[in-house]
Amino acid sequence: MRTLEQVRMYSVPISDPRVSELITWYQRTLQRAIDVIWDNIEWKYRFPKVEKGGQVIVPSKFKVPYLPKDRSFKRRLRDYLLQDRPYAAHWVDAVIRTAYSVMESWRKRYLKGKARKVKPRVKRRFARCKATLMKVDYDEKSIRITLRPGEYVEVSWNGRWFARRVEGWRVGEVILKDDRILIPFETAKVVDVKDVIGWDSNELSLDGFSPRVGFIKVDLRPLQSMKIVYERKKRIAQSKGLRYVYEKYNVRERNREKDFINKLASGLTKLFPNSVHVFEDLEKENLVSRREPKGRRKRNARTPWELIQGKASERAVIERVSPKNTSRTCPRCGYVVKTRVGRVFRCPRCGLELDRQKVAAVNIYLRYLRMRGFPHSYDPERVKGELWVGVALRGRSPVIWAPMKGALRAVKPREEGLISSYIKPNEA
Repeated sequence: MRTLEQVRMYSVPISDPRVSELITWYQRTLQRAIDVIWDNIEWKYRFPKVEKGGQVIVPSKFKVPYLPKDRSFKRRLRDYLLQDRPYAAHWVDAVIRTAYSVMESWRKRYLKGKARKVKPRVKRRFARCKATLMKVDYDEKSIRITLRPGEYVEVSWNGRWFARRVEGWRVGEVILKDDRILIPFETAKVVDVKDVIGWDSNELSLDGFSPRVGFIKVDLRPLQSMKIVYERKKRIAQSKGLRYVYEKYNVRERNREKDFINKLASGLTKLFPNSVHVFEDLEKENLVSRREPKGRRKRNARTPWELIQGKASERAVIERVSPKNTSRTCPRCGYVVKTRVGRVFRCPRCGLELDRQKVAAVNIYLRYLRMRGFPHSYDPERVKGELWVGVALRGRSPVIWAPMKGALRAVKPREEGLISSYIKPNEA
């Protein structure tokens, strides 16, 4: 049994000059809070220990920022921001919490080498409302937001197109913008987990493995083809200086990509209900860094692995594991091959021969089981052949090699000579 938390955010348009004035004050006060926290950061040296070849190596020291979090400092910061405040005191508490959230995010990125030692600047206009400033009427489907004592702003989602989708959901902390209010709706449901599927993320496909189904191959070639076509169109428009044409193709590409990913995530959760989907915890910023060849960087940037995982997490239980050596480890004996040569994985210890992407999918599945405390034990006779699924942007006839229209469906698996006798293919 697992608990699946779902969050959906919808916007309601609003036109009120008081909201714009509140956002202006909120943005200015938030920057003041960040300035005070930045001036009180304590920098300490850290000496990280790295093990290499059985020996402990201590590299050069570096400074680590520690944010002030004691009660006395937060009390002084609150008293400082309460001076000459034109709004309710709880808005100051909301500002302080947002300031610490911004600084914590900067600190994490700084320690990973993704941010410089520069104070964050607030550029976006928004105001995050605390729950103590809101009164939600679920019967009337309305929210009353306190600006000052006795002064309120009311917004209702009754009659909106998304009202039925969020029936019975609870309202989270809203975000105020100049022309709209973003309302997050939250819910939690219990999922009776009956299967675990390990997914290997590749450029042209998502390769999955589950003892109940066997091998699963999700075709991503239509998505790649679409993005390549729009890259060429945008390149031509950019070379001719046609900015409006470039923006038009950019919007079309983004919309078609979102449509494909939404259909894919929805189809996977319908085709494999009550399942835990295990993906690789990929750092895409490392995959598109300068250390990689230019062609590989472009191909990696073209594949939206994080978007697929994010959309799938809205509908199913998602887990992530380390991708280290998933395509070089033998799933039968655990031997790690030093080099990756060719598409076929060959284990020199036990003689297993299998497609490398399928090996990675099996290892991701097994790595999740070990992480949950389960031993490596499954019956090879239960493993079936390969299930091909896909999503078509156009066309009516579902076929194996071209993606299918609408929801994902099971098709007859493709027999491959790469499947070893250890994992026997059967008819689906």
